[in-house]
Amino acid sequence: MSYKTDNGLLPVGLSDMLAPDAAFEAFILEKLLKDFAEHGYERIAPPLIEFEDSLLTGIGSGLAKQTFRLMDPESQKMMGVRADMTPQIARIAESRLSKMPRPLRLSYAGQVLRVRGTQLRPERQFTQVGVELIGPNEATADAEVIILAASALDKLGVSDLSIDLGLPKLVKEILSELKEDTKNYFLLRQALDRKDANAVAELSVDLHKDTKTALISLLNATGPANEALDALESLSFKGKAEEGRTLLVNVIDSISTALPNLTLTVDPIENKGFEYHTGVTFTFFAKGVRGELGNGGRYLANKDSNKKNQEGATGFTLFMDTVLRALPVPTCKNKIYVPIETSLKKAKSLRSEGWITVGALSPEKNSIDEASRLGCKYVLQNNEIIKIAEISSK
Repeated sequence: MSYKTDNGLLPVGLSDMLAPDAAFEAFILEKLLKDFAEHGYERIAPPLIEFEDSLLTGIGSGLAKQTFRLMDPESQKMMGVRADMTPQIARIAESRLSKMPRPLRLSYAGQVLRVRGTQLRPERQFTQVGVELIGPNEATADAEVIILAASALDKLGVSDLSIDLGLPKLVKEILSELKEDTKNYFLLRQALDRKDANAVAELSVDLHKDTKTALISLLNATGPANEALDALESLSFKGKAEEGRTLLVNVIDSISTALPNLTLTVDPIENKGFEYHTGVTFTFFAKGVRGELGNGGRYLANKDSNKKNQEGATGFTLFMDTVLRALPVPTCKNKIYVPIETSLKKAKSLRSEGWITVGALSPEKNSIDEASRLGCKYVLQNNEIIKIAEISSK
């Protein structure tokens, strides 16, 4: 008994990218990388697969459940297919580029593969492009990468762009009186993630009065940047919590000065997706577009246990599939069918003028029919460019 298989069937979350989308993605990708390069970000290209010992350590440890694994037939060691490129950039900065002067500005682009998609991002394989600014810890560094991403997306034609900023470690600092491994801490985090004010009030009843007040106030500090900052300003933070609030204020001030028309919102308790981040985080959205255009934030670029040697970094990743959905549908250049007797010089001249030439491989009786069959709107006849629609209307 024989079984037929559908060779066009692909696993869930994977898809073929056809023309003209594949060419359009490559075109937009190069425009972004060119923009990054003009701001001093040098492109590097890590491998698609690495030993899991290096891929899933440091900031990459949180991606273990999203990483496909396979055994290297040469070394007999386990390898992983990257699910995100940022950990690879951090590894390169810590090892291969450890002697390079800081700040270190790097850009990258490539495909990633994940074990499963999400409701907002069902795709499991997609292209990432982004930058990492490694070394400085100032608010100006965070502002630089956010402004770079926003400006680059604006140049591409993304409309109604907005940026949601967060400070995921703020809640951790406020809840410092609770141990993270306790049930109450876990339930409080869940309630905060759900924005459930009643549950937060009930779960924090035994906490210090200032802690309870701060948690409730954080829920009310979600929204437009100006209103959120006013709400945060009214709270009495201490230590690292106050340092974080000040950092967020400074970052927003820098962005607003550079891009006064950019829509900024703040969610100081958002934590999902920013588990390894240590400072200001940010997510890019476009009105009417499904999913995130990209995200990023501050993190520790190395895994050195000696705090004096730990190196800060900030950066962003854009998701090309979502970026393309935020852009106008690409228009194809006009294709012209050129008969087999056309000289190479003439065909080259047409391409230099912006035409896409589709050359005949053998003589044909009716070049008009052949041009139409191959999707050409124009045909070259007797060295003259003729529009097929005009011929058909006669």
